[in-house]
Amino acid sequence: MTLTDVIMQEPNVQTLQRWLKKVPYAVFLDIRADIRNGEIVFILPENKKLIGNPSLPALHGGVVGAFLEQAGAFHLIAKMNKPALPKIIDFSLDYLRPARLQDTYAQCTLTRQGRAIANISIKAWQEDFEKPNAIARAHFLLPETD
Repeated sequence: MTLTDVIMQEPNVQTLQRWLKKVPYAVFLDIRADIRNGEIVFILPENKKLIGNPSLPALHGGVVGAFLEQAGAFHLIAKMNKPALPKIIDFSLDYLRPARLQDTYAQCTLTRQGRAIANISIKAWQEDFEKPNAIARAHFLLPETD
């Protein structure tokens, strides 16, 4: 099954997992997805190979950023009228508190999807949704549609 075939399937937990398995970096990070209260939640499981600061220990900031970017892209694919692979235009990330060595979660909001560009907000947290570790905003270029 090609990535295009996988993307065209209706998004549910199994489909989201198949999408994630088609992207090597998502596989390396072991990103998972779940649907909670009707919302897609992405999960970055605790893994010692992702430590950036061993004295805390805390996740590497690049891992946190990559996790949020991947979550934003997959969320957009799931919400598009005609799923396709968007291209990242820009990505802005605010680190709010250290991401400790434990499961990290991300939830996205599609702020606006136009004909050519989409804007996504992404929030990462660990123990408390109201105390995010990082927040990000991303703009994606959408493929041309016929």
